[in-house]
Amino acid sequence: MSTTEQDTLLQHAQDLLRAARAAGADMADTVMNVGSSVSVQRRLGKIEETERAESRELGLRVFIGKCSASVSCSSIDPSAFARLAEQAVAMARVVPEDPYTEIPEAPLPLDAALLDVDDPREPDIGTLIARAACAEDAAMAVPGITNSEGASASWSRSYSLLATSLGFAGVYPRSYHGVSVTAIAGSGTGMQRDYEYDSASHSEDLEDPAALGRRAAAQALARLNPARPKTGKVPVMFHPRVAGSFLGHLAAAINGASIARGTSFLKDRLGQAVFAPGMRIIDDPLRLRGRRSRPFDREGQPGATRAFIEDGVLTSWILDTRSANQLGLKSTGHAGGTSNFYLEPGRLSPEALMADISEGLYVTEMIGMGVNGITGDYSRGAAGFMIRNGVLAEPVAEFTIAGTLQEIFAHITPASDLAFKRGTDSPTLRIEGMTLAGA
Repeated sequence: MSTTEQDTLLQHAQDLLRAARAAGADMADTVMNVGSSVSVQRRLGKIEETERAESRELGLRVFIGKCSASVSCSSIDPSAFARLAEQAVAMARVVPEDPYTEIPEAPLPLDAALLDVDDPREPDIGTLIARAACAEDAAMAVPGITNSEGASASWSRSYSLLATSLGFAGVYPRSYHGVSVTAIAGSGTGMQRDYEYDSASHSEDLEDPAALGRRAAAQALARLNPARPKTGKVPVMFHPRVAGSFLGHLAAAINGASIARGTSFLKDRLGQAVFAPGMRIIDDPLRLRGRRSRPFDREGQPGATRAFIEDGVLTSWILDTRSANQLGLKSTGHAGGTSNFYLEPGRLSPEALMADISEGLYVTEMIGMGVNGITGDYSRGAAGFMIRNGVLAEPVAEFTIAGTLQEIFAHITPASDLAFKRGTDSPTLRIEGMTLAGA
């Protein structure tokens, strides 16, 4: 999208807001998203699918006093703005008041170019095919790999816009490059699979697809012939690709909406130690080339780096304007959720962190969602490897790990291998004394 096209999108937003006021709205805001994407899927040397998609979406929220309503559509058609606004206003006239919802004042948006999350160069289809081929061919070349679930490569670029009747207007671009590959080892009922992927805003930040393929192959081979571990209470280590799920549970537990409803196991823990001393968990919407960096949230509020856990202590809830109003606090700029949410790394490598474990677990995959956000009870199926005498040993599967998130958070020790790949990122974690339910 050129500068002229951005200006056109901003003009459309102003036209829609004027239509809302003309239809009887006291205030209104609109979000618009315009994007394009290309992807290829390759399996066993053949291209199975190529796809290109274009999207144009808008949402309109209108207020009549303290009553509000929202409408959305999958096109941006100025000729339909008046009808869309009339529908939204008609809905707002019949819904009950919400004393906490409002459109907040917002400062001028940060220059999105400072975040460097846009790579405007669209790769041609041949480049995407080459990335997928490189990843799959590297995986299939590893001895013992018998099959492939394929490899994919994709690119997308989008513009996100927010404009309000209070005068805020901002638009910013974001690009995405991704590669993934899944390798299969073994045969018959003894087959095992594993995957690798990488994504980045800029193509030059992507990991070598061949390295992804080789790693997926090695991981699949390592999982062959898993045993079922014995039931017990053991220290458990979590690979980074699953360790981040604990940050997701934390974010849900300290979300302002959950706190206002009283449905979080952490609702009474603000200002108290939740993690071990020294632990920091940060949200950074301004991270350079971050996967979820943004110049403003969905209400136009500016981003700022914030430690939600500082030296183990819970310092703040995650708040948008509505939940902040309910709790008598101020928005933390998190309408739409967290951005680049991560746990700071520790000092020891994963190998050093497991060196004193005589018997434990190293989890690489988790199954199911047995997490109770009200009580903190935690139970999930898992697969991975035994740890014996400080090193990885035989693969294991078909077991459950359980505990409470209160105890889990209090007994986390992070390794030093933090990598920013997902938007919610964690290094390898060690958690003491989890219950293993196996054979």
